[in-house]
Amino acid sequence: MFEGQPKGLYALALANTGERFGYYTMLAVFTLFLQANFGLTPTDSIGIYSNFLMFVYFLPLFGGMAADRWGYGKMVTIGIFIMLLGYILLAIPAGAGATAYAFMYGALALVCVGTALFKGNLQVMVGNMYDAPEYAGKRDAAFSIFYMAINIGAMFAPTAAIKAMEYAQSIGFSEADSYHFAFGVACLSLIVSIAIYYGFRSTFRSAEGGKVKAAVQVAEAAPAQELTKEETRSRIVALCLVFAVVIFFWMAFHQNGATLTQFAKDYTATSSTGLESMMFDVRNLVAVIFFVYALFGVFQSKTTKERGISAAVIVAVLAYLGYQYTNLPESVKVDAPIFQQFNPCFVVALTPVSLAIFGALAKRGKEPSAPMKIALGMLVAAAAYFIMIAGSVEAPMPAFDEATGQTLHMADFSPNLLISTYLVLTFAELLLSPMGISFVSKVAPPKFKGLMMGGWFVATALGNKLVFIPGLLWGKIELVQIWGLLAGICILSFLFLMSQMKKIRKVS
Repeated sequence: MFEGQPKGLYALALANTGERFGYYTMLAVFTLFLQANFGLTPTDSIGIYSNFLMFVYFLPLFGGMAADRWGYGKMVTIGIFIMLLGYILLAIPAGAGATAYAFMYGALALVCVGTALFKGNLQVMVGNMYDAPEYAGKRDAAFSIFYMAINIGAMFAPTAAIKAMEYAQSIGFSEADSYHFAFGVACLSLIVSIAIYYGFRSTFRSAEGGKVKAAVQVAEAAPAQELTKEETRSRIVALCLVFAVVIFFWMAFHQNGATLTQFAKDYTATSSTGLESMMFDVRNLVAVIFFVYALFGVFQSKTTKERGISAAVIVAVLAYLGYQYTNLPESVKVDAPIFQQFNPCFVVALTPVSLAIFGALAKRGKEPSAPMKIALGMLVAAAAYFIMIAGSVEAPMPAFDEATGQTLHMADFSPNLLISTYLVLTFAELLLSPMGISFVSKVAPPKFKGLMMGGWFVATALGNKLVFIPGLLWGKIELVQIWGLLAGICILSFLFLMSQMKKIRKVS
């Protein structure tokens, strides 16, 4: 998994980890901030959330076009500083009036523009390193590692947000003002990301593109593949078919910050006891991740010493978890944003499992193609919402406080319902997202790499915009109908992609 990868992969992955940590720290509490600070209803706050996500992922289309002309590295550099300005604006407590709205919308605009220049182009730079023949066979594994790094940042984000808010409240800030401390954490993470990017720039400079790097790239990169107009067209059509399906995956997946967070707030127990409560301490989740990686080390290590180290890590982790269990408090508080730590935790833990499974299938010549993995991902996403359907059969309709317009806490379902749903959604994500990014970087015509990676984000943007539809239905129809709508959309997307698989396979 990690062997034989260029050093630039790890530098870019770590830079992205810092940026994503800030982004997901902000996202973990954003809809709740809108409700607490401005008194917005869940429907209105989810509407703003979905619009923000749409622009975050739509604008990289233009960021990619700019990078195809002026260079990926230059756009990434400009983008990260614009994002930093956006988080600084969010971190300023400006109250709840017109000024506060101006700061909030201005910050969102800056984050959207900065992300447009940063995110997609950073991924193109990763792909550029694998155009060289000696790295070509490691492309899928590289994007899985890169995607895992993104989720390391996302895994700690909800805890960071909650701890920052608790600290703010402990020193006298109101609940509404405490959210700005969480946004301040995002500012610090961007500064770390900037330091990593510039500190290790020499390891990926040849992948930056632009006229300044032309001589280096000619010397180091593989010759650009010449395509006919028909080949170019076929590749673009295949990518667009995949993009059409990806739209509906992100509509379903990004309910994690919308209806699934609302379910956590309105329907899930606010405390946990016993073994279950250990899952709400991110340190325990990190320990489990170490256990998974050490277990792989025991079976995959090439020397007795390496196996011994892995075994020692396993023993240490088990001892730590045993100590944590024997010292559990009587009850652990469960905040709604904390559930968003489980998806990235599962991504980090399951990435080596996914790579091992597909590696074993590849040796037998049975590994599914990237488009087939994407199709299967849609089917698995549907299964996640069937879990929510089964768990919500007896759930009452959401009710609202007439005085405040806020939803009331309706039930105390086990946290395991949401955790199980996030686990299955993570399997879907691992099948679809890193494989999709790898597929785009491989199939995109050389002259349109930035544009096509931007197209991937446009599909994501449209899916994010559609996130608001279940939000509009919140409180108007039964919960099982909301989850059923999402499951049905995923199944139809799977069937559509399977019907187009022959066209897509011709270019992959």
